[in-house]
Amino acid sequence: MQVNMLVKLAWRNLWRNKLRTGIMLSAMIFGLIGVVSMMGFLTGMYGSMIHNAIAWQTSHIQVHNTRYLNNPDINSTIVNAKAIIDRIQQQPGVIAWSPRFLADGMVASARSSRGVRINGIDLASEAQVTPLASSIKQGEWLSLEGRNPVLVSGKIAERLRLKVGSKVVLTFTNASGDVTGAAFRVRGIFKTPSSGFDEGNVFVRRADLMALAGIGGVHEIAVLLDDDNAAFALSDKLQGLTSEKNTVRDWQQVQPMLASIINQMGTSNAIMLGIFVAALGFGIVNIMLMSVFERTREFGVLMAVGMQKHKVFLLIMLETTWLGTTGASLGILGGVGLMHMLQQTGIPLGTMAEGLGAFGVDTILYPIVSMSDYQMIFMTVVAASMLAALYPARQILKQRPVDAMAEKH
Repeated sequence: MQVNMLVKLAWRNLWRNKLRTGIMLSAMIFGLIGVVSMMGFLTGMYGSMIHNAIAWQTSHIQVHNTRYLNNPDINSTIVNAKAIIDRIQQQPGVIAWSPRFLADGMVASARSSRGVRINGIDLASEAQVTPLASSIKQGEWLSLEGRNPVLVSGKIAERLRLKVGSKVVLTFTNASGDVTGAAFRVRGIFKTPSSGFDEGNVFVRRADLMALAGIGGVHEIAVLLDDDNAAFALSDKLQGLTSEKNTVRDWQQVQPMLASIINQMGTSNAIMLGIFVAALGFGIVNIMLMSVFERTREFGVLMAVGMQKHKVFLLIMLETTWLGTTGASLGILGGVGLMHMLQQTGIPLGTMAEGLGAFGVDTILYPIVSMSDYQMIFMTVVAASMLAALYPARQILKQRPVDAMAEKH
């Protein structure tokens, strides 16, 4: 008997009990849609965290004075920052860069106060590196006009009961080690996807902050690239081009949590798929055992008239392969359709948004499932189906044709 005849026979045998096959396929389809949805949700959530962390907090590369990383002293500015910026401009793939003057201090209103990081920024360059300028919810972006303008987040504005035009006092330790401060006016109120970032940062003009600190220079240079993965090689290259007193770090080194998130993505998806495949395997074993035992006499007759055992084995394996291939294909098609729809509409996180906001996740999540993930799901399901058929096939092959023909049901 030719293989193509066995393939056709296996397909017909699969549908001899339409109800049983239909139930199993339905379970596979809905189960796979669920697996794809969970993988898409988790991957989208992790992707949102990474994207927002790069956009708002780490950029792709950061340069600091090494002493500043160990102890954020306001006097530990970057050594020869201008030369570093010149070298950054010459590198391919660089979109923008922003020098920053930083100070850890306090922001206070007539109502309350809290500790913050005071970011002294260059207005044009910062607007290119971070989405801060486009995230102003009230008021407007900083400008060169006016005396001591400041941007605060909605979180800080709520806690300190501020509005646009309110006066706040910023205090910090200056270059001489004395506490200094000045009154600032709220020019704008911003909101980012990260509630933790919002609660801990305010933004002022770099020149205003340097004048209060009594020292020039920059503490941080943030670099934005056109490719996330290009940061690793470029950070090493820049480190070799700058003073040993400075440290150049890529975004995974700035926030090691991002690296662990990337490593966890594959593990999380594998665990979910593994749970589904385990349940699927038991279901297929059960169905194939029922199917094989119902046809014990039929297999006995086939072997008695000369059909070789390995062809009987192949027939059973082909039936299960058809089942796995059909279920995996339909399940993945359903998953692709659902993901396409959700990528257009997004998933509003509702009450979860506040909690996930602490990790920098957007309030509307867009699930992501890559083509490689779909391929992995398909191959895993088909392989699991074939493995699950080994036990039923072995059970029928252990019987002698005469015993199989004598079997009663």
